Amino acid sequence: MNMKNFFYTLLSLVLLIPAGLSAQKLEKIWEISDGLKTPESVIYNQDNNLIYVANINGQPAEKDGNGFISVLTADGKMKKAEWVTGLNAPKGMAIFKNKLYVSDIDELVEIDIEKAAIIARYNAPGSIFLNDMTVTDNGTVFVSDNRAVKIYILNDNKLSVWKEGEPFKNPNGLLAEGEKLFVGDMNIYEVDLKSKATKLLIEDAGGVDGLEKNAKGEFVFSNWPGRIFIQRGGKTIKLHDSVEQEINTADIDFAIKLNLILVPTFFNNKIVAYRIVG
Repeated sequence: MNMKNFFYTLLSLVLLIPAGLSAQKLEKIWEISDGLKTPESVIYNQDNNLIYVANINGQPAEKDGNGFISVLTADGKMKKAEWVTGLNAPKGMAIFKNKLYVSDIDELVEIDIEKAAIIARYNAPGSIFLNDMTVTDNGTVFVSDNRAVKIYILNDNKLSVWKEGEPFKNPNGLLAEGEKLFVGDMNIYEVDLKSKATKLLIEDAGGVDGLEKNAKGEFVFSNWPGRIFIQRGGKTIKLHDSVEQEINTADIDFAIKLNLILVPTFFNNKIVAYRIVG
């Protein structure tokens, strides 16, 4: 093979690699807007096959009492728009057994799912802007505060700071898995739950809002301005970009049983369900 042919062969191979990786895209399955008002977070409950939506219904940091939780069916129909009311600016959610936990500016709200009622509120001392949440297999609840640069833990009905400061800048998306806590920030980190040792996993994640994994164990995450990514084959692949349309992609959920990415569009007042194809 002469040098000219070698160069073109090499160039073709280089071009093929990103093309193959970027072939992944999102296919819209359904969307709903009825009754939704500034939806920030969404979570699928596998136990009852329902979807819960946290509606800010106002300004994200304002204690106006306008916030509420909606319930959708698994195929995207409204079941009850104002299922639980009396919140301020609800954001991240986590489910453990029959309890739905919701972050609400400077407190954690505990909701009994069967009763559709708030049963407890936990103040987060020193908090500014509580955001995402996650819960471990044994029921330990974590909540992030991206403005105070803290991660709180709920122990014995009391919230306390579990980890704060460096290397975090704006910790938001949280995902508990086994003995690890994954933290979405400008990068994505892995934190050991016992030692709190922190390891950098993914650089330049763009400011993570929702942080999830699919059935294959691949990270799927969102940036609030309107981007969704998947980490596959050691590469961060953009699946969706609605920044120019000013359609946000806030705290997403990956509903493994449904094989859907559930996306709250914030000011666009919709929940959109996508499937990864390609």
